[in-house]
Amino acid sequence: MKELRDYVLTIPDFPEPGIMFRDITTVMKDADGLKLAIDTMQDLVKDLDFDVVVGAEARGFCFSAAIAYNMHKPLVLIRKKGKLPRETVSVDYDLEYGKATMEIHKDDILPGQKVLIVDDLIATGGTTKAMINLVEQLGAQAAGVVVMMELKGLKGREFISPCPLFSAISYEGK
Repeated sequence: MKELRDYVLTIPDFPEPGIMFRDITTVMKDADGLKLAIDTMQDLVKDLDFDVVVGAEARGFCFSAAIAYNMHKPLVLIRKKGKLPRETVSVDYDLEYGKATMEIHKDDILPGQKVLIVDDLIATGGTTKAMINLVEQLGAQAAGVVVMMELKGLKGREFISPCPLFSAISYEGK
């Protein structure tokens, strides 16, 4: 039986020399790999107390929708600036090569709710921390973050602490 790690394709020296790019599209394009990823992520948080699932644009939508559906929880989307039609709250955050803004509808999460944040990957933790900040701006609590892949060498787990992080697979490097 294949492990989740077996579905990930590693591409050396992309996007620059010395980087080992971990391509998760190879997980998603294989029905068994996708099922294993979702089942593994869901199993990691089965005992976590949360009310709402939040998914990050864009690959986080794939995993968060499946987890919300399977666990019978509401799904809320975090999107890039300008993509949501109603009143939003936003947060600016740093990317490796610039800045970005993400938003959430102001009324999608209620004060006091416990939120599970779902994404495909955590690297430096900047995007994840921004999502935690959005949840907290709405008066809710980030109960935890679950990702398919963690790049431990970039120390994202430490950056989002004390929020619990659950990762289906992890790599020591960058």
